Amino acid sequence: MDPADLKRLPLFESLNKRELERLGRWVDEVDVPEGRHVVDQGQLAWEFFVILEGQAEVLHDGKHLADLGPGDYFGEMALLEGTRRNASVVAKSPIRLGVMLSRDFAGMEEEMPAVTEMISSAVRKRAAELNAS
Repeated sequence: MDPADLKRLPLFESLNKRELERLGRWVDEVDVPEGRHVVDQGQLAWEFFVILEGQAEVLHDGKHLADLGPGDYFGEMALLEGTRRNASVVAKSPIRLGVMLSRDFAGMEEEMPAVTEMISSAVRKRAAELNAS
C-alpha cells in the first residue's frame, strides 16, 4: 500500500517515512461495493481494516451503532483479543479499505514493536471509551 495513503490516516500520522514504508508492505487495498458486509457479527477475526475512502455503518444485532468514514478503523479489537466480531460493518457506499491480516500484524509486532504498541494503545483507549458509553 502507498505510504502516502497511510500517512493521511490519524492512526498512522505520527509514523516516519521509513515506518510507513514498512507498514505499507503489510497492508493491502481492497475495494468493496455498496451494500456488501465487510465483517459480520460473530465471525472469527482474521483482519483489521481502515477506511481510506467511502462510508460504512456498524450494526450490532441488526441495530445501527455508528457511521464510519475515511480514517476510521475496525476489526482491531477482535483481532488483538482473539475473540469473535462483536458487530457487523456494512458498506454504505463503495469503499476502499486498507486491510492487515493477523499474520501480518504478528510480523509487524516482531519487526516494529513500537508501532505495534502505538496501535495497541489506540485500540485500548478506544475500547475503554466504548465501554464507558
